[in-house]
Parts: sequence; structure tokens; C-alpha cells
Amino acid sequence: MAFDSVRTPAGKADQVLGGSVNYFSLAASLFTPIKIVAVVGEDFPLGHLDFLSKKNVDVTGVQVVKGKTFHWVGEYNSNMNEATTLATALNVFEHFDPKLPATHVDCPVVFLANIDPVLQQNVLDQMKTQEFVAMDSMNFWITGKPDDLKKTLKSVDLLCINEKEAFLLSDEKSLEKAAKKIQTMGPTTIIIKRGEYGSAVFTPTGVFLAPAFLIDDVIDPTGAGDSFAGAVVGYLAQNGVNRNMVKKDPAAWEQLIRRAIIYGTVMASFTIQEFSIGRLKTLTQEELMMRKEQFIKMISFGM
Repeated sequence: MAFDSVRTPAGKADQVLGGSVNYFSLAASLFTPIKIVAVVGEDFPLGHLDFLSKKNVDVTGVQVVKGKTFHWVGEYNSNMNEATTLATALNVFEHFDPKLPATHVDCPVVFLANIDPVLQQNVLDQMKTQEFVAMDSMNFWITGKPDDLKKTLKSVDLLCINEKEAFLLSDEKSLEKAAKKIQTMGPTTIIIKRGEYGSAVFTPTGVFLAPAFLIDDVIDPTGAGDSFAGAVVGYLAQNGVNRNMVKKDPAAWEQLIRRAIIYGTVMASFTIQEFSIGRLKTLTQEELMMRKEQFIKMISFGM
């Protein structure tokens, strides 16, 4: 949970709500109840935690400590696929040590957001049950803590990273080779996000390519990947995902993850239409379903 200061060709926003937890939980909460673990400073608006609670998000795992909240400053140029980081103030996040409340240790589906892989493993170690584990990471941890990252990956079922991160982690230069190599590290399913070019999901039995939903005016791409992951994992949880399904019924898993990717793609298309979490705060199930149907018409064809 963070504050973002962002500049894009469409304008700028200063000290707005950001962070993977905000984007992910708002997206996932449209499908299933969510329990989050995070840390914020005394400057974080407690009204936002109240808002999340009303959105079916359990915020009892959010630690409010003395100091300032994580603050990221970045900008996008004409290439809206990648942000340039101008400044990062870790603040209270620098010494974050995730502690799960008793109410959080029995969640069947776990999503490990992009933090130190040692902390990701720490979260898993506190879980009593975990039927399915999804994870995000980034180039900072891939290059800075490769051994710790690979150790955590052994416990992961689904990895969601972008194209450059996939190449960096695998030391390969093609999507298929990168995915196959990463699958040997633990995750049986790899989602590779490709920005405006959509995404590719590699399962034990197949490959699915989904384009991005066409948006005329992109305001702010920040959080698109996190909301994409939120919708994917939220939809999977809503439909009772577990690792046994992946192993025992690969055909059913193939169909389920493909449907989840569609929802993730549509969710990300809403996120980029406003700065911060503005559009996700007002998004309804009806709007989501309507755009999903539009997207299906865009990619469907007859034989």
C-alpha cells in the first residue's frame, strides 16, 4: 500500500493511492472476499481502509506504524508500456515484517505480491493451509536475490510477471523457451504480461494468447498489472482453484485459466482509464460483465 506521484502524457497526479495491494484487492474483491497483509504509515488515510472493508476486503492485517507510507515517483513517456522510476522512498516499508493475524492463516488461495522473496516465503511459512499459491516478482529481486527467489518459486503454482522479467529470470530470449524454463523452477503455469500487446499464459498442456482490450485514451497504466492479477486470482478463487485440479484435470484447468485471463484483461482496461485507483473504486459487476462480452466479441471468430 503506497502513495504514487505519476506523470503521463495525459497529465499528472501527486500523492495518490497506489501500491499492488490496493489495485489487486479492489480487482479481486469483485469475485471473492479478500484478506490483505500490508504496512502503512501514520499519514495513510484510514478512510481508505474503511472503504476497502466495505468492498469485502479484510484489513485487519494492515499494520499502521509510526512514520511515512511508501512513496513512488514515476513517469511515462509516449511508450506507456513501461514507467521510469524517478524516486522511491521506502519509509515504513523498509522494515516491513509481515505478520499474519490468526484469521489469515487458513486462506486456501494465496497471492504473494511483489516484495522481497524472503518476505514472500515468510508469509507462506505462516500459512496453515495453502491449496494454491500465485506470485508476482520484478527485475530488482531477479537480479538482486536470485537464490532466494528460486527457493520461493518452488512453492508457487502460478507466476505472473512481465515479458522482460521472464527473459531475465530464464536467461532466454523467446516467450516459449522462457516459460518452459521457469516451469522447471516450480510454477506449473506462467502468465507473461505484455502491456498493450496483451498476455500469454503457459500451462502444462498448452498456450493461450490474449490481446489487450482496446482503449482510446490511456490515462495512467500504473497498477494495470496488479489489477490484472487481482481479477485472475480472484476469479480462480471464486471457482475453487487448487493445485490438484491442475495435475488431475489439465483440460479443466486450461479452460479455467483462460477464462480468468479474459477477466484480468478486461479489469486492466478499466484501471488505465483514470489515475490511481479512481476507476476501480467505482467499477461495478455489471460494467465488468458488459465489457467482458465486448471483449469476447472482439476476439471470437467463426469457422
